[in-house]
This record gives sequence, structure tokens and C-alpha cells, in this order.
Amino acid sequence: VLPVGISFYTFHGLSYVIDIYYKRIKAEYNFVDYSLFVSYFPLLVAGPIERATHLLPEIKEKRNFDFEQAKAGIYQLIWGLVKKVVIADTCATYASAIFDNYSSMNSWSLILGAVYFAFQIYGDFSGYSDMALGMSKLFGLELLRNFNYPYFSRDIAEFWRRWHISLSSWFRDYLYIPLGGSKGGMWMKIRNTFIIFLVSGFWHGANWTYVVWGGINALYFLPLLLRKANRNNIDTVVLDKSWESIKVIANILLTFALSCIAWVFFRASTITDAFLYLKKMFTNGEFASQYLANERYNYELLLMVLAFVIVEWNNRTKEEPISGKYQSVSLALCLVAIIAFGTYSDYKEFIYFQF
Repeated sequence: VLPVGISFYTFHGLSYVIDIYYKRIKAEYNFVDYSLFVSYFPLLVAGPIERATHLLPEIKEKRNFDFEQAKAGIYQLIWGLVKKVVIADTCATYASAIFDNYSSMNSWSLILGAVYFAFQIYGDFSGYSDMALGMSKLFGLELLRNFNYPYFSRDIAEFWRRWHISLSSWFRDYLYIPLGGSKGGMWMKIRNTFIIFLVSGFWHGANWTYVVWGGINALYFLPLLLRKANRNNIDTVVLDKSWESIKVIANILLTFALSCIAWVFFRASTITDAFLYLKKMFTNGEFASQYLANERYNYELLLMVLAFVIVEWNNRTKEEPISGKYQSVSLALCLVAIIAFGTYSDYKEFIYFQF
């Protein structure tokens, strides 16, 4: 049994020590300011992973209440609640029912289980990050952004620039670059890439499923690295009426499908369960609707997830969707959804509390 949040505040402390070693910052002699940096409560148990170079200067500055910043924080906090209560907790009910009974599920249900877990972990983790960022804005602090619509990525490299940004950038700056980064030959690049992905898997827990999950993502990344295409998609997705847009949509769907396959290993209890789940998903060949033992069939949830994707797609250039012309209407709909689904679904702990 490990202390709650140990992975996060350990990395906070490590970044401070390493940045002093490389003379990026000076040692902090105010114990209260240092303690607040390491144990700042909104991000203590599930991130984002802050840097001493970023958060310590903010802590030391005098802060005055800013109404616009506070309002933006409340909107971001509410959108985080929508992700958690409406999307993550609802998807969790179905994902758990399917993963726990995968041996009796057909291909269609197993595909849905993988998709629902993908949205569960995204809504759960990015929802927490949004709440941490929103709450911090109430105190006049701007934390590092942790998610940037990762399921709209066109390749795995872009996905990892948009998913758990604070962890990916931490491994890049404090592990990948010190190991030599991309300065050496191709063999060194491949070695360093596999090291950071495998360490990332192990960071999530002492279970081989996490290590395999990291290894799979490294294998996904390898073709991009070999073709020197891992920095191709660094802009926001823009679609028009050209054939190129069809290719972009296909790449987004392929990247999401590959992520869902990897998430099966993250969610499964053992590696054997993960392989059996995927084997049945690809070989069963039945795509009829199935009723789950504890829930009626879930077309309504599919529609809700689709609506969520549309909202995020239309607001992919913003930090959170509750803004713009219809801000009041969006806020009202979000509050209604939180109350309705908060009453309907059982409370489920944040997934990343265990890390």
C-alpha cells in the first residue's frame, strides 16, 4: 500500500532538485513557499505535475483577486465535473460490466467496452485536471495545461503531446534529453523512446499490464520515429471540403482505435485477460446487441458520448467549451447534466488516485 498521490508529489520534488542542479532556478529558502509548491492540494493526488520553474515564482508573487480569471476558473471547474460525473462515471458502469464479463461478450460489446473505457479514463483524468486548473484560477494561480483534446490526434506522437502533457513533458525534459534525446544515432533514439514509454508504464503501478501498455505505445511510436514523422502534426486540426480532410479523419479514427487497443491492457487485471479480451474481440465476429446483466442496452450512452465528442470538436481551440456566445446556455445545460447524472450514477473514485 502506497501513500496517496506519491507519484505526483515525488515528481514535484524531483523537478525542484533537478532544476537546481542544472541551475535553472535558485534554491528556495522560504520553507512555507517550498512546502506549498510540493503539497499544493488541488494537484496533490492526481496532477498535473508542476515544475518548480513555473509554480514557485507564481506562489511568491503577490496575487489580487481577478474577477474574470475567477469566472473562467469556475467555468473550467464545472466542465471538469461534466467530464467526471456525466461522461466518466456513466461510461465506467458499462465498461466495468463488459470487462468483468468479457468471456460472455461478443465482438460488438467488447469494442464498446474498449471505447467506453477510453472515454472513462479521459473524462476521469482530464476532468480532474480541469477542476484543479479551475480551482487554482480562483486563487490567482495558472497551472500547466494537462490535456489538449487528445482523441483528435492524427498520430500517436501527437496523442502523447496532448495526453497527460505534464507527465510526457516531464519524462522528455528529465529523462529523455539527459539520456541523449534525439542527438545521437537512430539506435539511441529508439532506445531512449522505449525507456521513457516503459518507465511511464511502470510509473502507473507495479503491474506488468502497465509495462506492456507502455511498450505497445512505444511500438506505435516507432514507425513515426523511423520515418522522422513524429513532429508532423503540431497544429490544431482543420477540416475543409478537400480529399485531404478525409485522410485527416481516417488518421484520427485510426489513432483512436490504436489507443483503445492499448487501453485494454491498462484496464485488464492481467496480461492474459487483456490478450483473451482482444482475441475474442477480433475473432468472435458477432455484432448483435447484447443486454448486460446489470444494465439495459446502451444506445443512449453512445449518443451521449457522440454529443460530448461534437461539443469538444467544436471547441477544440479553447481550453474549455463553456465560453463564447452561448456561455449562459452552456453553463445551464452543464449544471442540469451534473445534477441529473450525479443523482443517477454511483460515485466512482478518480482512477489516478491509485497512482
